[in-house]
Amino acid sequence: MLVQKYNPLWIQYFNDLKLEFENALQGLYFQIEHVGSTSVVGLAAKPIIDIDIVYWEDEDFEKIKNRLSNIGYYHNGDQGIYEREVFKRKDHLKKHSILDQLKHHLYVCPYDSLELQRHILFRDFLRKNELVKKEYEDLKFEIAKEVNHDRKKYAALKEIRAKEWIQAIINLAKKENEKEM
Repeated sequence: MLVQKYNPLWIQYFNDLKLEFENALQGLYFQIEHVGSTSVVGLAAKPIIDIDIVYWEDEDFEKIKNRLSNIGYYHNGDQGIYEREVFKRKDHLKKHSILDQLKHHLYVCPYDSLELQRHILFRDFLRKNELVKKEYEDLKFEIAKEVNHDRKKYAALKEIRAKEWIQAIINLAKKENEKEM
């Protein structure tokens, strides 16, 4: 099944991956964020952990890129999303017990990246709003069923059907944050 009911192990999987990245990036200034649906307790999701590594100084990107290369990742560009650099595992390596066993998407973003801000705003809003979380979950299950759980078709249809809804939630989250300040 493409979209699965919430699995409490997803938090542990994130922590296991995070520890590997912290060890690899030791001595650098960075932050690691668990984003995406697996970061929202109780929300159904594709069982893939989304991770954003955040940096503050431009020169730190190359350092992070080199350290990630040392543990078997390659930089795959921004894939059309400005200031969200994608990293993927190299195929020819000896398999790592965590990095190759736990499905994940790895991104590296500057602290002021709009895409990073979108990830955090959306995640945090869903964590605080049960009704919106349920509405999003229902939408995801509906799309998965409609495409017969085909991953590529799901991504394409979700882009069409959920994009405006997600943006509306992000806009609402921004307004709430401005009121709190």
